[in-house]
Amino acid sequence: MGELMNLQLKIAEGDESAFEEIYLRYHRKLQLFAQGFVKSTEVAEELVADVFVKLWCRREEAAQIQNLTVYLYTSVKNLALNALSYEARRFVTQSLDMVETDQENTGCSPHDLLVTSEMMQRMQLAIDQLPERCRLIFKLIREDGLKYKEVAEILNISVNTIDAQMAIAVKRLCSSLGVTRDGKKEAYLSF
Repeated sequence: MGELMNLQLKIAEGDESAFEEIYLRYHRKLQLFAQGFVKSTEVAEELVADVFVKLWCRREEAAQIQNLTVYLYTSVKNLALNALSYEARRFVTQSLDMVETDQENTGCSPHDLLVTSEMMQRMQLAIDQLPERCRLIFKLIREDGLKYKEVAEILNISVNTIDAQMAIAVKRLCSSLGVTRDGKKEAYLSF
């Protein structure tokens, strides 16, 4: 039995520490995922909180969830789409910038940090320029570490579509970053 299933069983028995562990493991990723839909940090926080409140309120059923990761992402997606639908009906438009993720300082030399920072900025710009669906799939797989099958279930599309979108993403990112087929990088920075 997997670690997640053990935590789910503990949650079903009312174990708050198991619930907290699930919360800490998924909260940030789910919030960023929700922000991709609603473009608001506050709304994304509320949606994720609602999903976790629902999970705790219905904790007796937690052990019956086949794949907790897919369940959480799908729940957040559905709430986000409902929120967007509600806002559209009210003719309210809101556009907030997404929060940038923190980059860890690795203790490199100032030159290395500058080069790394510039490369990260170029990488984020290249990711931001991907088509919306392609960008969402790329982030779920590369940043959140989900499997193709899980993303396919969450987005209700085929694994082949995921594979095709990832191929497009990698090709465009390599092109934007100047990485050639043999894995070498073209020089962009001149000092």
